[in-house]
Amino acid sequence: MSVIYLDNQATTPLAPEALEAMLPWLKNNFGNPHSSHVMGRQAAAAVEVARDQVAALLPPGGRVIFTGSATEAINLAMGAARNRQGRDQIAIIDTEHAAVRDTALWYGTQGFDTKLLPVDPQGLVKMEDLEACFGPKTALVGAMLVNNEIGVIQPVEQITERAHRAGALMLCDAVQGFGRIDIPQQADLIALSGHKIYGPKGIGALWVRNGIDIPPLIHGGGQEQGIRSGTLSPALSAGLGAAATICAKRREEDMHHVANLAETAHGLFGAWTVNGSLNHRYPGNLNIRRDGLDVGRLMSDVRGVAFSAGSACASGSGRPSHVLAALGLEPAQIKSSIRLGFGRYNTIEEVERAAHLINEAAGEQLS
Repeated sequence: MSVIYLDNQATTPLAPEALEAMLPWLKNNFGNPHSSHVMGRQAAAAVEVARDQVAALLPPGGRVIFTGSATEAINLAMGAARNRQGRDQIAIIDTEHAAVRDTALWYGTQGFDTKLLPVDPQGLVKMEDLEACFGPKTALVGAMLVNNEIGVIQPVEQITERAHRAGALMLCDAVQGFGRIDIPQQADLIALSGHKIYGPKGIGALWVRNGIDIPPLIHGGGQEQGIRSGTLSPALSAGLGAAATICAKRREEDMHHVANLAETAHGLFGAWTVNGSLNHRYPGNLNIRRDGLDVGRLMSDVRGVAFSAGSACASGSGRPSHVLAALGLEPAQIKSSIRLGFGRYNTIEEVERAAHLINEAAGEQLS
């Protein structure tokens, strides 16, 4: 039996257009993009085309730095806090992805004061706590555009305004929102990933506003603008660029499609409770719980559907979801929660079939 894939927050299938853009650089055009001969220049040109394609979806007045992942991009971006003289505080929302949260907490062991900003039961940052946190010592503020676990959309533009008022830089993890919803135009640093927008794995990017200095994270030859050492992959760059272009062209169509899938799913999972805001969320993400359910057993029973019990990045850590805990959920409620991620290539029929299989197994478990 073929598996119904409903885990598009963890990763997306590679778009045919992205694969087509990659293939020439995986076959005959294998030159090093940092070489000065003709094959190197051709490869370098392909990288720059991809850079422009990614930049087209981002604010003006900045530059795109290719990285090996969004996690690397976020670690690179946080280095900007080191260049903020007299400022040693980093503030992030408590429900940030581990790439932001754990990195910020690590900075807390390196002489910085890391603040975790609480959220309300809907998963939205508490603006009064945000206001109270910022001050003359705040160097950098981090806020996720779309939460990877619960799909909640944070008011990043408002957060950015308050961060700038305090003289702090604003880092936006836009991994789950890039190519899908509006990107905050006033952010200073924006991280994104290829494999979340139907592009290849192994490549991400960091957008840096002009005038902001960030220290290198990886040292060596300084190939990527003197900031990120290591040989760039023209194939991965081309794949990311093509995926970004297709997302831009299909944005309205994709959003309409995932909204229809989500509406269908909401109706079929009426016995479940939605985790996070119903009104401020990306429709392609549905995080739901059913009290008393053993999700580990459910995933074993429903092998014909690929869904998750939370972030794929934290699945091997054994720790419960810090996102659901921040909403005030009890451990038993966290353990009874699942995440469904709808994407471009899913169908209504797949959602209906998946809901039937999951509800049937859940009913048998709870009976």
